[in-house]
Amino acid sequence: MIESPFFYSKILLFGEYSIILHSMGLAVPYHLFGGRLVLKHITDSSRRIQQSNRELKAFCEYIKYKTQQNQIAVDFDFTSLEFDIAQGLYFQSNIPQGFGVGSSGALTAALYERYVYDKADRNKPLSNADILNLKLIFGQMESHFHGSSSGVDPLICYLNQPLLIKSKTEIETVKIPEFNGIKTQKEETSENRLGAIFLLNTNRPRKTEPLVNLFLEKCKQEEFKNICKDELMVYNDNCINYFLKGDSEKLLIELKKVSQFQFEHFQPMIPPLYRQIWQYGLESDKYYLKLCGAGGGGFILGFTPHFNAIRTALTDYQLRVVYKL
Repeated sequence: MIESPFFYSKILLFGEYSIILHSMGLAVPYHLFGGRLVLKHITDSSRRIQQSNRELKAFCEYIKYKTQQNQIAVDFDFTSLEFDIAQGLYFQSNIPQGFGVGSSGALTAALYERYVYDKADRNKPLSNADILNLKLIFGQMESHFHGSSSGVDPLICYLNQPLLIKSKTEIETVKIPEFNGIKTQKEETSENRLGAIFLLNTNRPRKTEPLVNLFLEKCKQEEFKNICKDELMVYNDNCINYFLKGDSEKLLIELKKVSQFQFEHFQPMIPPLYRQIWQYGLESDKYYLKLCGAGGGGFILGFTPHFNAIRTALTDYQLRVVYKL
């Protein structure tokens, strides 16, 4: 059995939907989930392995057709790829599909790493031009899964570094700051509490394409598009700036605005069973929820000044800390 390098999942912390209108975006690797290409003889494999093998075959055929049409600007070793698929190549992964954490992105990155000639070396510093070129290639490849792709997800999975998307033509790696806790408002004692960014699991997958298409359709209405630009994009960019500065208190102030905006204007992207706890977070200020990627299911991102305190309010839900604030 032959195994390729491991590729981790990703989380888009900030920028869901607003990034389509050219706001900033911040995406980070998420090491809880990951996957790798494995070559194992398919005669003794499980149904899941056989399904992954069939999906790889379809992905290979898509990439081969697109390269022949000069729609993917990369030189693939199709001889080796097709041979390995025939021998039982599959993607061994624990990344949940349809949860917004980059299952197709990790697969795209793994295929690029193993079967592309003259690939970009992810272990060396890359220029902005190199990163943009990778993003273009990955977007062309990953379009197989979503109809269209920005290329950001596989880019994160491939580089395994946090990326700040400043614009269409400017992307850079960044460091995640260390937070020192959120101070209470007590006058005499100033103890620190454990604030956190966390994932809430809805336990239901979703498809990205129809939700993005719904957003694009709504953006044809000037009023909706303008309010996204004048409010959501401003709140989003402020969140990124305060997060990268390590200012958790100002981050939460802006985050509440994002959460409120999404609750008012992105109802179709919020699963009905989670709208009540979303609203409770806004009213109580104990936590704020926002979409994780396209929404509609999968994971929901949460931000709280006091993680231990919300365990009671959200005791019926699966929570996992991503970053401490």
